[in-house]
Parts: sequence; structure tokens; C-alpha cells
Amino acid sequence: MPDRPDPLALDLVNHLRQRGISNANVLDAILRIPRDQFVTDSIRSNAWEDRALPISCDQTISQPFMVALMTQELALTGSEKVLEIGTGSGYQTAVLARLAREVFTVERHAALSSEARKRLEDQLRLKILRFRVGDGTVGWPEEAPFDRILVTAAAPNLPISLFEQLAEGGRIVLPIGSESQQQLQVIDRKNGKPVPFHSVPCRFVPLVGEHGWNERP
Repeated sequence: MPDRPDPLALDLVNHLRQRGISNANVLDAILRIPRDQFVTDSIRSNAWEDRALPISCDQTISQPFMVALMTQELALTGSEKVLEIGTGSGYQTAVLARLAREVFTVERHAALSSEARKRLEDQLRLKILRFRVGDGTVGWPEEAPFDRILVTAAAPNLPISLFEQLAEGGRIVLPIGSESQQQLQVIDRKNGKPVPFHSVPCRFVPLVGEHGWNERP
């Protein structure tokens, strides 16, 4: 991690604060993690802008505001075991790793998972991570339960397979809806049942898998 944050990172954090991100730990994670290391050289000059950017395998690195919002909604205290569905570039994973006890992350694209692992472990020296390549919609059942689950792609509905891996009193944050209209849902598990907390409009790539959308031909 850099000793001195990039001035562009400071500008981004101030922007996020103005947009309503108030959790100091989340803002500090955004400040300290070099987002420009998670994109290709051709778009590195755009890395600190508050917008999603393309990565390989037709995926995206999420907009910083959405990364910050989703992380803030997880309400992490530092003691949680977190499951992330959709490693992607690894940027959201890095934010989680600064704020949670342990992070398990699943990615269906082997190339993305490999690139993210090298970036996170070798370059950023983050060591509380576990990686898996596979169908994220089935989760990581042998490591359940998880205190928090974060899904970084849009599901047509709440995948019951993931909810079943959520600990009692835990929380899952995920986008739900069609490919054109989605809501970021915050759902707690109380007495074994999903209890929606609140939601906001959002836009993510589709969650592909057994309990999500079918992969396009």
C-alpha cells in the first residue's frame, strides 16, 4: 500500500463524502488502495474518476461510489468472515480485505481470478484472502456460514443458495432485477428469514450461473 495517497485519490474521497459516504473506514480504504493498479495502461488516466471502467472478459471495475456504498452497507467491524461473489479486477476485494477479518472471493473467469490474485497478494501484499474459480451463485458451501456476503453482479432474485450460507444475524448486499432495471438490496437474516433493509437504484453486469442468469451464447 502507498505511504502517501495519490492526490487524485484525495479528490475522489472528498467527492464520495459529498455524495453521502460517511463511514471513515470505508473512505480510508478507498484512499489507500491504488485504483490505478486495477485497470490497463490505456485507461489508467481515468482510474480515479467516479465511474465504472472496462476490464477483460467483458466485465467492469465498479464505480467507486458503488464500491463505497456497498461496503458501507455491509457495516463491517473488522471481525467478519466475508464472501464476495465476483472477484473481477480485485478492487472491491481489496477494499473488503482492509475492513474484514477474512475474505473468500469467487470468480467464474479463471483469467480474472488469476490476475486479481497476483495483484492482491504479490503487489499489495494482502494475505487474508481465499480465491476460487467457479459458479459464484452456488457460493462456497464448505466454508459457510459467512457473516457478510457481497455480490458484485445483478441477480434476477435473491439466490437461495447464497442466503443459506449467510449466518444468522448476517447481511447480504446485492443488486437484484432485470438487465436494464436493478435495485441494490440490503438484506439481513433474522430467524432464518430474509429481511430487506432498504434499496437504491443501480446498474451491474448480470450474475451468470445456476442460480442467476444463463450465460449468453
